[in-house]
Amino acid sequence: MPSNKSVSDAPIVQFTNCRILRGHQLQREDLWVREGKILNPEKLFFDEKASADIQLDCKDSIIAPGFIDVQINGGFGVDFSLATDDFKSGIDLVSQKILSHGVTSFCPTLVTSPPSVYHQVLPQISVRNGGAHGAGILGAHLEGPFISKEKKGAHPEHCLRTFEAGAFQDLLATYGSLDCVRIVTLAPEMKRSSEVIRELTKRGICVSLGHSVANLSQAEEAVQHGATFITHLFNAMLPFHHRDPGIVGLLTSDKIPAGRRVFYGMISDGIHTNPAALRIAHRAHPKGLVLVTDAIAGMGLAPGRHTLGQQVVEIDGLNTYIAGTKTLSGSVATMDTCVRHFQEATGCSVETALEAASLHPAQLLGIEHRKGTLNYDSDADFLMLNDGLYVQATYIAGKEVWRQDVLGM
Repeated sequence: MPSNKSVSDAPIVQFTNCRILRGHQLQREDLWVREGKILNPEKLFFDEKASADIQLDCKDSIIAPGFIDVQINGGFGVDFSLATDDFKSGIDLVSQKILSHGVTSFCPTLVTSPPSVYHQVLPQISVRNGGAHGAGILGAHLEGPFISKEKKGAHPEHCLRTFEAGAFQDLLATYGSLDCVRIVTLAPEMKRSSEVIRELTKRGICVSLGHSVANLSQAEEAVQHGATFITHLFNAMLPFHHRDPGIVGLLTSDKIPAGRRVFYGMISDGIHTNPAALRIAHRAHPKGLVLVTDAIAGMGLAPGRHTLGQQVVEIDGLNTYIAGTKTLSGSVATMDTCVRHFQEATGCSVETALEAASLHPAQLLGIEHRKGTLNYDSDADFLMLNDGLYVQATYIAGKEVWRQDVLGM
């Protein structure tokens, strides 16, 4: 077929012999990519009369959208909640290393910190595309300090804050700037939280409910004001009670505004939630489940002492505790591990497991037209996986940025 380059001189790459996750199903078809975007082959053939410049045999791999981690506190010795001189090189290191976990975009997450930390760190986080340098940055996730003392988890109590008279101004003064902020986790039972939720939502910032003792009606009111996410469901909130299910009740609430969906994060590491709890949540509200790692600086490192913001934490196997306690503090799980555990624990389909780490977080952030799917004209951020859902290669903008070496190292 003659190649017609009138539209673009960029090479067309055809990925063959693969099963593509598209339309919620694995489909045996080829993937066509040019200039970082996924192409519609029909348009290519009939409008441009073009053919592939490069063909790549995927050897029967699964091709799925790249994973999006909306809650990751650090990894490989880097803690996003520590203001250091080399913060930028730290975030670069994490974004490079998580490519091997299949993560192509993420939200660096800061736990409750003093205002000085936000003022130093946030100006150093900038939204950027991914590439060979590492996963793309979608904006910061600020988890705290406007959270409940009773459910502070691993957050330092002396840094917690409440909303005073000028509630939104308090928040601005604490963070310094909202320029690169994508998600804010707060406790909705706090006085004046409603006006804060409205103001954040107005600015396109996702409000998440967490570290909270809110009852169901307080949680529903927060959703009516614009909140759309629940931070690590079941962890750091009132346990489910049949007379008042608390924030957990949002999964089946009939008070969610029409046309809106509440999403919820799950740390599917086999430690933070019992597999039965994971199954209950998934069966109650499958389309809202978003897998998150909640990974801390110790991810990828040997057991021992590490940091999480202002606290010292100890890693013991896959458990991470505040030093000297049995309070869980983040995880050392990787996103690909969470996907495999989720699929195994719930018995869900491969497609469902993959979408919980790609489509759902993209929908939460309102970027599903670009990320989280393999639809035509989407960003060509995708993974090759084997049938066991182990990542074999990671692509960003159609270019290979990581590949498992032949020895499986």
